[in-house]
Amino acid sequence: MSMFKTYLKIAFRNLWRYKTFSIINILGLAIGMASCFLIFLYVRFEFSYDSFHKNADRTYRLVADITNSTGTHPGYQTSAPMARSIKASFPEVQSITRVIPADVLVVKGDIKFQEENALWADSSFFSVFDFPLKFGDPKTALIEPNSLVFSESAARKYFGNTNPVGQSLLLSGLKLHARVTGIMKDIPENSHIKADMLISMSTYTQSFQPDIEPDWNAFIYYSYLLLGKDANPKKLEAGFPSLLTREASSGINKGNQQYAMFLEPLKDIYLRSSRGAPETGNLHNLYVFSLIAVFLLLIACVNFVNLTTARSMERAKEVGIRKVSGAVKTQLVAQFLIESLCISLIAFVIALLLPGFSIPLFNQVAGKSITTGIFEQGHSILYLFLLSAGIGLLAGIYPAWVLSSFNPISVLKGRFVSGSRGVMLRKMLVMVQFTISIALMVGVIVVYSQVHFMRSQPLGFNKDQLMVLDNIGDQNIPRLKQQLSEIPGVVALSASTSVPGKDYNNSITNQTSIENSRGEIQHDNIATYNVDYDFIKTYQIGLAAGRGFSRDFHTDSLHALILNMTAVRNLGYSSASQVIGKQFKQEGTTGTIIGVVDDFHFHSLKETVQPLALRTGLDYWQFMTMRLNTRNLPSTIKAIKEKWEQTHTIRPFNNFFLDQTFDQKYRSEERFGSLFLFFVMLAIFISGMGLLALASYSTLQRNKEIGIRKVLGASVLGIVTLLTSDFIKLVIISFVIATPLAWYFMNSWLEDFPYRIQITWWMFASAGFTAIIIALATISFQAIKAALMNPVKSLRAE
Repeated sequence: MSMFKTYLKIAFRNLWRYKTFSIINILGLAIGMASCFLIFLYVRFEFSYDSFHKNADRTYRLVADITNSTGTHPGYQTSAPMARSIKASFPEVQSITRVIPADVLVVKGDIKFQEENALWADSSFFSVFDFPLKFGDPKTALIEPNSLVFSESAARKYFGNTNPVGQSLLLSGLKLHARVTGIMKDIPENSHIKADMLISMSTYTQSFQPDIEPDWNAFIYYSYLLLGKDANPKKLEAGFPSLLTREASSGINKGNQQYAMFLEPLKDIYLRSSRGAPETGNLHNLYVFSLIAVFLLLIACVNFVNLTTARSMERAKEVGIRKVSGAVKTQLVAQFLIESLCISLIAFVIALLLPGFSIPLFNQVAGKSITTGIFEQGHSILYLFLLSAGIGLLAGIYPAWVLSSFNPISVLKGRFVSGSRGVMLRKMLVMVQFTISIALMVGVIVVYSQVHFMRSQPLGFNKDQLMVLDNIGDQNIPRLKQQLSEIPGVVALSASTSVPGKDYNNSITNQTSIENSRGEIQHDNIATYNVDYDFIKTYQIGLAAGRGFSRDFHTDSLHALILNMTAVRNLGYSSASQVIGKQFKQEGTTGTIIGVVDDFHFHSLKETVQPLALRTGLDYWQFMTMRLNTRNLPSTIKAIKEKWEQTHTIRPFNNFFLDQTFDQKYRSEERFGSLFLFFVMLAIFISGMGLLALASYSTLQRNKEIGIRKVLGASVLGIVTLLTSDFIKLVIISFVIATPLAWYFMNSWLEDFPYRIQITWWMFASAGFTAIIIALATISFQAIKAALMNPVKSLRAE
């Protein structure tokens, strides 16, 4: 025990004596461990999605494929009868529930909010999912029509902190009186299902879509199945084809179209599903972050080895004296390992404090609340402690072995020279650091270039200065449109059921029958925009063939259809003009195809352009789009708001600019890039400290050489060049190694994007040039200091 205390005293004495090295060593390890800890929290959080449900392992999402003459089209939505038929046919299905995204105006007296994050939900919702209710009965809360459940945060907007169960309010303006039947706790962040309000499905089916329940062709439901404990999901899936065959006479409109159903584990939806979801993550990004965590720890450990061995010359005499005094190698190894452990455990304490300060910023950059405090993660802190102890032991083994192996006679006679193998090892370790840093810098450049590409890529329409009003299908659109057209700053305007970028509207498709190039009637589920006559002009979409909608043709009101080029190609036609004049049938209406528009991106560039149809003449419009003159824009928006309030006495003014909507589509990639950049900067910082360690060691070894060169007339510039050239060579070698590695991994990352950049030479050149500048800035301090040293001090006899 006394020996252990002695080792501790020597350890802390050495740490205090060499303050600069100790601070760099501890800080490098602390930053590496803190970064690893933050990444660990983020990765663990992403993998925890939907795992908080007690029956998560038995809960599955029902998904469907639609196969027609154009191929198989996988989706994550189902029609209403699918889940119900499975529940009725297979006893191993314990429960089912379905939800539909909703966007509902809620009014309580003078309080009114457009609840965009709402769901129509089956009464069995709380029997499948564990979203606990603070007030109300989960078994009955969603049974009756016009009943709804608020989240706690949503309920406060209308009722404060009181229990509102039993109170009434209005949905969709003055159309429906709804009663609050429950208050649920806010849905956790790590849930792919998000909602501030649940409305009973019976409200939707009775008041809005009375014909939807038996319709096998309306794919708007998200369906979930809870299986029994002994159920085999694969065996259950095998029975789905026969179920569809039995139900064929009960409403499946096959034509050239077939349906197939599959099960997806609930816990796989967020990260592993290729079909998508209302909220999804990126598994590849998590692998990238995990690699970064490993790299940061590796760089920190390399620094520890370099910094410790850089001090070997200073510790040589201490080792020699202790060996002459009778110390054996195991005692010396134990001493240096204890010093290593002290450094790593001090770094552990600092690593706990760093995330404590940075967690709010980290949550903001990540775009979600990963954690609210470091000490909430009890098990994680234990893991970090064990990790720090392991790092201390593993990183300290090599320096301890080297320092304890010094020959005491050579050391005490002043003839100790560090071995060439040690120098080579340290150079290799620095090359590892800069190889990683350069590869990560290339990665950052590629990520930001891809985000910029997606934001700046032409969308097939002009999204600039387009302001959209969300009027949720109110009936006074013609009058509002007339009034808005009188405002001088409004250049053009159009009403439509959907607008580009609003995915929840675009997900609703209509079954459309058109004659294809082989003369067959082809049945496709095509996304359809119901638009007015001015839509194409307002959005400035190009015409590939035919004409747009016109008031001069009365048949355009219901019996005309416009397709995009993708829909034309899916029909097998080689040119747009070939489809003009063909007959179509959609939702019980027949007519003629009058035009073809150029493809435009009505989703983000993360998805390929899908077939799209445009129709006009319907009474329901959800959006009003206006192209505005940028001159005196605030007064134009003020005038629009005044017209809105004159027309909409209940609904709040709800507007957004279309370019901002598209920018939001790339927030996940932007956040990934921001996190990537944050950790890359830390990696570069730690690598710079590692290079500083090797520069310090090298100049210490070459003090006498520098002194001799100065005596013989060498200039300061010549000596600085001599000392820096070796390190620049290491950086250049690192660049050569990093280039193919970075190209491989970032090219794999880009494969997730259907529209992507090409990795070019300047991305590698920029990273390499930056690495050289960082290396020069780091090395120059030590090199200039050594070059300016008085040669008498380095050449005098010891």
